[in-house]
Amino acid sequence: MSSTARLEDRLGHRFARAALLEQALTHRSYGTPNNERFEFLGDGVLDCVIAQALFERYPALNEGELSQLRASLVRKETLAAVALELGLGEHLRLGEGESAAGGAQRPSILADTLEAVLGAVFLDAGYEGARAAILRAFAVRFQALDPSASAKDPKTRLQELLQGRGQGLPNYRLVATQGAAHQQVFEVECSVERLGVRATGRGEARRAAEQQAAAALLQQLGG
Repeated sequence: MSSTARLEDRLGHRFARAALLEQALTHRSYGTPNNERFEFLGDGVLDCVIAQALFERYPALNEGELSQLRASLVRKETLAAVALELGLGEHLRLGEGESAAGGAQRPSILADTLEAVLGAVFLDAGYEGARAAILRAFAVRFQALDPSASAKDPKTRLQELLQGRGQGLPNYRLVATQGAAHQQVFEVECSVERLGVRATGRGEARRAAEQQAAAALLQQLGG
């Protein structure tokens, strides 16, 4: 069995037009045609399928609650994790420079590639085919959803936890910035001086690094 066939097995979709999958796995650094247009299409299909699934699964939730759940499923970090589970990084076609820089493991590239692959499934098999692939790929995350839990982001939850305990606000400090200007990775430290606790987070945007650091500190505090 070819490596592409194994990927198709994980997706639960066998491509009638193999060229679609090949293009979906081609990053712009490799050349043209690449997967940028597929990514645009897949982003829209993914949003629609996730919205429909949540609408049907949680009839008692209002628009805002459904939007928060959808955001947790389609954010870059979640998409990158799903892409890793599918093994997309093993099949990516990258330019030499991007490959040498570790592009096959870069969260933004993995997330974009997942959207491109889902766009390719849509082109190959229509909405129902794409819907089946998306629900299969996100099945574990749908099972783990808990609408009764707070859907607020980690920074907000950490702030509310600390204020509820009378501990004031957390401090965020930029520790380091690595990489070229267009590929920077930020490292941020979140600390609560009164409690003597601190945690760090990394991300391709400073806000993402702050969220990760806040989430790590929440775990320390049992929040």
